[in-house]
Amino acid sequence: MTHQLFREQQLNCDIETAWKFFSSANNLEKITPKDMKFIVLTHFENDEIFEGMIIDYFVSPLLGIKMKWKTEIIQVDFQKSFTDFQKKGPYKLWHHHHEFIANENGVLMKDTVDYELPFGFLGEIAHKLFVKSKLEHIFNYRYKILEDRFNK
Repeated sequence: MTHQLFREQQLNCDIETAWKFFSSANNLEKITPKDMKFIVLTHFENDEIFEGMIIDYFVSPLLGIKMKWKTEIIQVDFQKSFTDFQKKGPYKLWHHHHEFIANENGVLMKDTVDYELPFGFLGEIAHKLFVKSKLEHIFNYRYKILEDRFNK
């Protein structure tokens, strides 16, 4: 079963600043909770996001178990949106659309994550027991970090 997580946050910055920060894979570690032990393995000389970009990570989503995660940037609309898609990792499906809308207060950032767990019925039980709350924890942490960074 496919699930969706949606978040939005108003940022007090211009579109160029928001785009530069969020489209850089090197900033992912800064906005991910430390208990995830999230490490970006791919390093780019030029940090410009592009369609077809592959990013490898280590992540420990559950019980400190380290696993590899590989995503591909499958869509980029400069300073408007980009989408990452899991090629290999803990989910059966992970499709994360990032949207940036300039407005009179700065930038409205929207995240829409469509995801599905493996293992059918067992995956659904895991979703109810801990995966949904873990994802909410990650995005709540991200919200706080971004508030501190852009809205102080």
